[in-house]
Amino acid sequence: MMIKQVLAKERKTLGKSRRWVIKIGSALATNNGLGLNSDKIKDWASQISELLKANRQIVIVASGSVAEGVSRLGWGSRPHALNKLQAAAAIGQIGLARTWSEAFEAVGCRASQVLLTHDDLADRKRYLNARTTMLTLLDLSVIPVINENDTVVTTELSLGDNDTLAGLVSNLIEADLMVILTDQEGLMTADPRSSDDAVLIQEADVDSDRLDSFAQGGGEWGRGGMITKLRAARLASRSATSTIIVSGSEERVLNKIGAGESCGTLLYSSQEKLASRKQWLGGIVLAKGRITLDRGACAALRQQGSSLLAVGIEDVVGNFERGDLVALDNQEGREMGRGIINYSSKECVLIKGKVSLEIESILGYSREPEVIHRDNLVVGSF
Repeated sequence: MMIKQVLAKERKTLGKSRRWVIKIGSALATNNGLGLNSDKIKDWASQISELLKANRQIVIVASGSVAEGVSRLGWGSRPHALNKLQAAAAIGQIGLARTWSEAFEAVGCRASQVLLTHDDLADRKRYLNARTTMLTLLDLSVIPVINENDTVVTTELSLGDNDTLAGLVSNLIEADLMVILTDQEGLMTADPRSSDDAVLIQEADVDSDRLDSFAQGGGEWGRGGMITKLRAARLASRSATSTIIVSGSEERVLNKIGAGESCGTLLYSSQEKLASRKQWLGGIVLAKGRITLDRGACAALRQQGSSLLAVGIEDVVGNFERGDLVALDNQEGREMGRGIINYSSKECVLIKGKVSLEIESILGYSREPEVIHRDNLVVGSF
C-alpha cells in the first residue's frame, strides 16, 4: 500500500511538472498510413492548449511526414529505397507542419517547426545552439513541433526513429516528463495483438532488466515499437526525465496525465541526473568503434566512477581516432558505457591490458594515463 501511495504521489507531481516532451507515433498521427489524422491532431492541440494555460511548456515530437507523403503520392505502401523515402518526407513534411500549425492557431496557440539530424545533436556546438533556440521558443510560449530531417539524412546517419529523437530532445531541454503516445495501452507483459494474457505494466524502474523481455517490435508505419520506446525512456532518464507510455486514443489522455491520473506505463529512474555534457555524450547515437572491458574495469566504472585505463581493455573493434566517441561493452557483449577516446584504435590494440606506466615505452609517447577520462565518459543502459 505504501508503494502505491508513493507512486500515486509521483503521478500527481509529474502531472504538475512544467516541461513536457510529447511524442506522437505515425500509426496514430496518420491513421495507419492513410493520411494525417487531422481530427486527432486537433484534439491533441486542444488538450495541449489547456496544459499551456496551466503554465506548462510543451514540445512535440511528431511522426508522420513519410506516411503523409506516401498518402499524397498515392503509393499503397511505404517504400524501401532511400531516395523515395526522402521524397515522401519532403512532400509530407509540408502537410504535417501545416496541420499542426492550423490546429494550434484554432485554439489560440503558436507553433514552430524544428527539423533535427544526428549531426545537429552529435556536434557539441550545434547541440548547444539547438538547446538555446528551443528554450527561447518555450519562453515565448511557442510550441516546437520537432521531426528528424528525413529529407537529408542517410541511413548511416539517421537517428533511427522518433522515439529516440524524443529521448534526446528530453535531454536537450532537460524535460520533467516525456509522454509517448502510441497505439497500445502502454508497456505490456506480452504483445496484446497476439496474447490474451498480456497485462499492463503500470509502473517500473526504467533500468530494470525485466522490461527488455516485454518490449516488442514495431509495425509497418512505425520504425519503433516498445523496444525503441524503452530505449528512449532510458535516454530521457539521464536528465531525470520520467516517461509515460500511453494510448493516444484514450479520451483526453494528456489532461488526465496533467491531473495526475494513472494512465499507461510510468517508467521512472532512481539514478541521479547526469551533468549536461554527459547527457550529450550518452545521447550520441553512432559510435565510431567498440571496446570490450574486463570485469574489473566494468566494476570500477559502474561502482567507483573511475576513468578507463588500458589495463581494463580486452578487445578493440572498429577504426577510430583520438577524440571519437567509442562504445564500451561488458564481457557479455552488452553496451554499458561510452566516451570520448584519448587514443586511436591502432594505439588501443597495442596498449590493451597494459598498465598506464607502460604506454610510453610501447608507443614511444604517452598522451594521457587514461584511455577515457571519467569526465568524458557516461555509464548506463543504452
